Amino acid sequence: MHIPDGFINIPTATASAALAATGLGYSVRAAREKLDERAAPLVGLVAVFIFAGQMINFPVAAGTSGHLLGGALAAVLVGPHAASLALTVVLAIQALLFADGGLTALGLNVFNMSVVGVWGGYGAFVLMRKIFRYTRTSVLIGSAVGAFISVPLAATFFSIQYAIGGQGTFAASTVFAAMFTTHLLIGIGEAIITTLTVGAILKTRPDLVFGMLKVRK
Repeated sequence: MHIPDGFINIPTATASAALAATGLGYSVRAAREKLDERAAPLVGLVAVFIFAGQMINFPVAAGTSGHLLGGALAAVLVGPHAASLALTVVLAIQALLFADGGLTALGLNVFNMSVVGVWGGYGAFVLMRKIFRYTRTSVLIGSAVGAFISVPLAATFFSIQYAIGGQGTFAASTVFAAMFTTHLLIGIGEAIITTLTVGAILKTRPDLVFGMLKVRK
């Protein structure tokens, strides 16, 4: 999912960076209003957890592997605004210190994972929580569905970017088919990890889970 330098042309990367900056600007303003002294440290812990989680790969199929993206997980735990910021910090550190994702592609990666992945996953979570009538179980179901959807959704936006400005030799349709099917499988792993993590926190400190707001305990 981390796009390297030179894979997408500069105009497309610049446009995506502008969209990412717009989304992050909104998140900064909203997070500043919503975060309190208790929630702020949790955002840092979530960023550290996602950073560590992305270092662990699990096998998918045909020799490929996947890892936690963490957008939906972060959104459920600390809210979508703070989640976008936390994931952006993770992506920036990975690009700067570990060359995991190119510097010129940072805007692309931030848009796909910190904006699309976070908000797409959180939107699915909110919908599931409403359908299942705001119960603790609805939080777990919503976490699983949101996490599952967020991964192929982010992959789809990558495929769109590649179709617009890709500099690889493969056809856009081939890239989309490979990315979408592989990330559907990765989404299953994402859903499992997210549900187990949220469930564990709900058992001990449900008051720390942003997604528990409005939920009947």
